[in-house]
Amino acid sequence: MGSNRPPVSSIELEDISAERRQRSVEPRRSRSHRREDEEKELKYGAAHVIRLFVPVSLCMALVIFTMNTIGYFSRDDGIYLVYTPFHKKTDNTAEKIAMSFGNAFIVLGVVVVMTSILIGLYYFRFYKVIHGWLLLSTVMLLSMFTTIYLQQVFETYNMAVDYITYSFFLWNFAVMGMICIHWKGPLYLQQIYLITVSALMALILIKYMPDWTVWTVLGLISVWDLIAVLCPHGPLRMLVEISQQRNEPIFPALIYSSTIIYPYILFGAVDSQIPDSDVPLVPSTNSTAASSTAGPSNSRNETAVRFAPKRKKKNQENKPLMQRTPESSNEQPRTQQRRSQPSASNQAVEVVEEIVEDQGIKLGLGDFIFYSVLVGKASVYGDWNTTISCYVAILVGLAFTLMLLAVFRKALPALPISIFAGMVFYFSSREFITPFMNELTIRQIVP
Repeated sequence: MGSNRPPVSSIELEDISAERRQRSVEPRRSRSHRREDEEKELKYGAAHVIRLFVPVSLCMALVIFTMNTIGYFSRDDGIYLVYTPFHKKTDNTAEKIAMSFGNAFIVLGVVVVMTSILIGLYYFRFYKVIHGWLLLSTVMLLSMFTTIYLQQVFETYNMAVDYITYSFFLWNFAVMGMICIHWKGPLYLQQIYLITVSALMALILIKYMPDWTVWTVLGLISVWDLIAVLCPHGPLRMLVEISQQRNEPIFPALIYSSTIIYPYILFGAVDSQIPDSDVPLVPSTNSTAASSTAGPSNSRNETAVRFAPKRKKKNQENKPLMQRTPESSNEQPRTQQRRSQPSASNQAVEVVEEIVEDQGIKLGLGDFIFYSVLVGKASVYGDWNTTISCYVAILVGLAFTLMLLAVFRKALPALPISIFAGMVFYFSSREFITPFMNELTIRQIVP
């Protein structure tokens, strides 16, 4: 008896065999994709570590160089910050500890109040007030603090500069910094200004805070950073959640970025231009500053075009390639349609990879400031063993924080690990390593 089943054409046989081959290839392809994702994650993680190590090292090096060449910032003139009223000269250790904790709690209270005010202004959309606040702070750093620093440099190196030349230089320096930080400018110039501002702030804190108060403030600020970022109702976490809900980046004057970040008011929402992707991104890290706050960005940041506006045109050019379908697709064999899909997906992955490469890494300026305060205070005593050990401890702690970010995929504070590691290395070096090295030198055991 003949079969009632209709004859199978050669095209359908080819489709069936192609489907079987595709099903057999899918597990291997998924494994290769996972392997590629892991390699990309390691690649981007290493790149992000390097991009953070360089600016942090430059900021700390500038502070260390200043502390070792200009005696003004390491000299105790009896003038302190308004926030540190307890600075009585005494040899009683218990009294010193009590005064240092009193000063540290006052400084921490100022930071908490300033952070709460900033969160309230941001929540109620008082953007102009926040911009005015940040503009005023930047003007003070670029004018008054720069004047204090350059005056000491001129006195130390015995340089004669007239007021007209200095006023012309200061005007151009401050105006260019305002443009690069708060509007737009060359990336490297913006980064240089942010590093300079952080170093100036660190020098002021080292100069005008009592000796023991510096270490207590560093410890309490690290604990506060941990609470503000990780607690469910922490202010930094609230700031990040609000910015994510509104699809707005954090103010560029509060964070250091390895890519250009313009204020959010200059661009509209263009997130629809970015295709969805599973390419891993390393979350950003930010922390509190002495007078301002910067929050961590989303680990799955979907506003890459806003951070790199030039990619918008490229995405628009590639988007038709991903959605291109010939008019005669109904007449073409299905195998040919399947063969055209991998090229479109590869193009989409390439576009997303370029966006990820332009995303960069961001770190709060407060982290730069307090890292530099720690190593700057360690270098006051002229002990290079202690200074280098603190520097290495901070970088190791920062790398460990980035590793935790890549593992947990959530915002983490950047201060606690690095600051506590630096403090441990400081006191251990001062009490154990330095005396041991001095004994070796005196006994001439080391050649």
